Amino acid sequence: MNSTYRQIYRKAKEMENGITRFLLDLLAVPSHSGKEKEVVERIATEMKQLDFDEARIDGLGNVIGRIGRGKRVLAFDAHVDTVYAGDLSQWSFPPFQPKIEAGRIWGRGAADQKSGLASMVYAGKLIRELELADTLTLLFIGSVMEEDCEGLCWHYLVEKEGIKPDLVVITEPTNLNIYRGHRGRMEIQVEIKGRSCHGSAPERGDNAAYKISRIALEIEKLNGRLKTDPFLGKGSVTVSEVASSSPSLCAVPDSARLYLDRRLTFGETKENALAEVTQAARDAGYGDARVTVPEYRQPSHTGLVFPFEKYFPTWTLDAESPYLQQAIAAYQGLFERQPLVDKWTFSTNGVGIVPVYDIPCLGLGPGDEVQAHAVDESCPITQLSAATAFYAALAAKLTMKEVEKRVRR
Repeated sequence: MNSTYRQIYRKAKEMENGITRFLLDLLAVPSHSGKEKEVVERIATEMKQLDFDEARIDGLGNVIGRIGRGKRVLAFDAHVDTVYAGDLSQWSFPPFQPKIEAGRIWGRGAADQKSGLASMVYAGKLIRELELADTLTLLFIGSVMEEDCEGLCWHYLVEKEGIKPDLVVITEPTNLNIYRGHRGRMEIQVEIKGRSCHGSAPERGDNAAYKISRIALEIEKLNGRLKTDPFLGKGSVTVSEVASSSPSLCAVPDSARLYLDRRLTFGETKENALAEVTQAARDAGYGDARVTVPEYRQPSHTGLVFPFEKYFPTWTLDAESPYLQQAIAAYQGLFERQPLVDKWTFSTNGVGIVPVYDIPCLGLGPGDEVQAHAVDESCPITQLSAATAFYAALAAKLTMKEVEKRVRR
């Protein structure tokens, strides 16, 4: 380990108590999608106390911290919202009363992904104190509404705020590995009409619930024949919700719908996915089924509605990307071991960064992906300072002149 990396690692370790304290504060504040106002304000306060050059909240409600004014822009992204806790009886402790136990910090959002947010904010402090990246503009973005509609925040940041970094580092949980992509995702709704009648004589009607059930069975078959990619794995589709409507519980349903979760590997597109589901409905005998992609229209915590189609494209960063190679070099220099370069199973804000705006993106975060949305969610405390050190080391690495030349090529 050279002197710069040794200094970064030591300084990050010294900050571990501060990172932990900040994370405990974040975990104590429920911040579900569209309800992030309090936690966003807490993050902005921390950024100001850590002497960021700027800390502001944009029109959608994202919190944006800035250090430096260099021509090249490196952004760190962490979403500030979490899913709900679910059945509280399954938790061994109150999920919004975080605790430290067995070398881990526990609470809803501990892994997904307030740990990454706390680590990146303190990386800003570390970079500033050690003067590691004077030629960069560093942005630290606490993004909103990711759990409901990943990527939406970045459409707003690029289109409305004019932010287009040279590289984005996603701080979602990777167990301190380097990730370079994941499958895409889309939500699909299938609707079918029936004809209602009194439930005592169902033969007089046309039961929409039976029709949608037959379509669901064809969707199950479709899942088994979807494409596979050597890196990203297999595409998938599953029924995530079934609903029907009728005049009463003593009547045959006159309409029904399926909600589908569709994961897209390489070679699969929105158009193909919709065509496959349409064909599945035909195979069930219902060519009149309506197949659509829903639109997200929920207000943010600022009250702004930013309509967004719920299609999230597949993406990867090329294995030969100079940004990825420098991230690997920074990791090796800092931790004196080879990183695992892999991909997420779930979806991230990368869907609104790489395939839409052609902005390179990679990820490293504290916490394990398996903890995301899990009961008794937790994150190892030692990974907090390790992630902080990596973010600072990467920023330092990207300021080297030879790296700048490679990236320009």
